[in-house]
Amino acid sequence: MTASAAKQTGLGLGVFSLALGAAEIFAPERIARALGLDEHGTAKTVIRAFGFREVAAGVMLLRGPAVSFNAWNRVLGDTMDTAALLAGLRMSKRPGAILGSLALVGACAALDRWTASALDEETGEVLPLDKGQSDISGR
Repeated sequence: MTASAAKQTGLGLGVFSLALGAAEIFAPERIARALGLDEHGTAKTVIRAFGFREVAAGVMLLRGPAVSFNAWNRVLGDTMDTAALLAGLRMSKRPGAILGSLALVGACAALDRWTASALDEETGEVLPLDKGQSDISGR
């Protein structure tokens, strides 16, 4: 993947994160219901909290789409999503919906990891700095 393609993918992931996060923040009950979980219990709270995490990840990617740390942040979020979905699988009335969500998260995780790795390879650093910005003192 070229640096330009990785940056474009980072921008796209940022927009996706904002949209997904907004849905999780403003409609956690509907998401819980679609997954067959109790829409008034813990699932609602977890989904909303994950929404705020997703919005933060989106903002970071839109602000710095070529910074691999921002893409790695999404990989960490994918891990959290997977763990939460696996926990919800045991209590879901719609296990097929949970399994479908796990497949989507897996696909997103693969794209996130691919993007983060490409950005790491391009810059050689997890947190690339522009030349001249690494010296905080300004000398």
